[in-house]
Amino acid sequence: MAKDSAGQQRAGLLYGIGAYGMWGLVPLFWPLLKPADAIEILAHRMVWSLGLVAIVLLVMGRWAWIGALVRQPRKLGLIALAAVVITVNWGVYIWSVNSGHVVEASLGYFINPLVTIAMGVLILKERLRRAQWIAVGIGAASVTVLTVGYGQPPWISLTLAFSFATYGLVKKKVNLGGLESLAAETAVQFLPALGYLLWLGGQGRATFGNEGAGHAALLAATGVVTAIPLICFGGAAIRVPLSTLGLLQYLAPVFQFLLGIVYFHEAMPPERWAGFALVWLALTLLTWDALRGGRRASASVRAPAPGVVQGATPPPPLPGLTAPGPAPLAPSHPPTGLPD
Repeated sequence: MAKDSAGQQRAGLLYGIGAYGMWGLVPLFWPLLKPADAIEILAHRMVWSLGLVAIVLLVMGRWAWIGALVRQPRKLGLIALAAVVITVNWGVYIWSVNSGHVVEASLGYFINPLVTIAMGVLILKERLRRAQWIAVGIGAASVTVLTVGYGQPPWISLTLAFSFATYGLVKKKVNLGGLESLAAETAVQFLPALGYLLWLGGQGRATFGNEGAGHAALLAATGVVTAIPLICFGGAAIRVPLSTLGLLQYLAPVFQFLLGIVYFHEAMPPERWAGFALVWLALTLLTWDALRGGRRASASVRAPAPGVVQGATPPPPLPGLTAPGPAPLAPSHPPTGLPD
C-alpha cells in the first residue's frame, strides 16, 4: 500500500512538472505561427480547444455535468465572465510573446499569487498573516520600481496578473472540474471565434490554408497546446499535495523568464533586475510562510490533545475556536490560463 502511494506521488510529481514545464516552454510555440497575428491565433486556439476537449470528454463519458449546468443561469453567467477574462489573458499573452515581451509576461505570472492574495482581502474580506502583508507590500514596491524603470507601469504584467487572478476568483465560484470548465468556457468563445475566422477568410486575410499545410497544422495544434498541459495538471492535482503544486507553479514563469533572456535576448537593465528581485523576495517570503503554516497544521493534527487516547476519535472543535489553515500556494482549480 505504501509503495503504491509512493508511486502515485511520483507519477503526480511528473505530471505536475510536465504541466508547468509545458506552460513554461510555450513561448517557443507562438512565434512558429507567424505570419498569423495574435487575434487570429487566439481565435484558432478557442475553436480547436473546444474540438479537442469535446473529444476527450466523449471518450471519458463525462457529459452529465452539462444538464445540471444549463439549469443554473448564475453559473452560466459566471462561465461567460470567465471566458471573457481568460480571452483577455490568452490574447495579451500571445501578443506579448510574439512582440518581444516574454520577460514582462513572465513577471505577470510571478506577481499573480500576490495579486490573488490582495484580491482575497479586498473582495472576499480574507485576513492575512503578517508575512503575507509584508509580501504584498514588497510586491507593490516592485511594481513601483519597474514603473520608474520602464517610464510607465508594466501594463502587460499587470494585465496578465489581474486577469488571471480574476479568472481564478470566478472559477472558485463556478466550481467545475478542469476539463469541464475549459469545455464550457471555449463553448462560449467558439461562435465569436469561428465567426471572426470566417470573416477573416472572406476578407482574404486569413493565414490558415494560405501558408501551407504545415502552418495550418500548427494552428490546429493550438488546441493540443491548450488541453495537454491541463490534462497533466489534472493528473497531478489528484496525486500530490496542494503545497507541492504551489511550489511547482513557479516553474512556468521561471522557464519563461530564462527563455526571454537566453533565447529571445531581451534586455535586462538594472532597474528591471531590481524589480524582479523584489518580486522573488516577496514570493520567497510567501512560500516560507505557507510551508511553515502547513507544518504547524500537520503537527497539530498528529499530536493528540491532553487526555485523548491516541487513535481515538477527537472531540469536535469548540465553536469560534477553529484556527484558520494556511493559505494555499496554488489555486484549487487547474490554471487553464497560466502561461499559455
